[in-house]
Amino acid sequence: MAGALHRGDAGCAVPGQLWLPGDVRVISKARRPEADAYSGFQGTDLSRQLRESGCRRVFVGGLATEYCVRATVLDARACGLAVVVLADAIRAIDAQEGERALAEMIAAGVASGQIRFSGVLEDAFPGGIA
Repeated sequence: MAGALHRGDAGCAVPGQLWLPGDVRVISKARRPEADAYSGFQGTDLSRQLRESGCRRVFVGGLATEYCVRATVLDARACGLAVVVLADAIRAIDAQEGERALAEMIAAGVASGQIRFSGVLEDAFPGGIA
């Protein structure tokens, strides 16, 4: 993807409105300008960290739906994780390509939910998050 963002670029910072707990782990991808990384699993130890922590489900949001979100979600599924794509926390560069990517992710067994300001994922887990 031409024009991909890399660590340190303007636009890569965590938005100030996003609250992160003090013990959050930030996994950085695309750390080298000469090498794009689409998936959060690509060139990182994310898979190992999730496995060691006993994680079974991940919630994914981000940019761009048809590139980085898609790649991360499909890699998470390949690792055996349950995945919820936060539909109101993703954005495509091209709307039609984004819709195709979301359909592909859902076909791969991904749930589509929404994050609310309350933090409750009612659409993905009508019975609650267990």
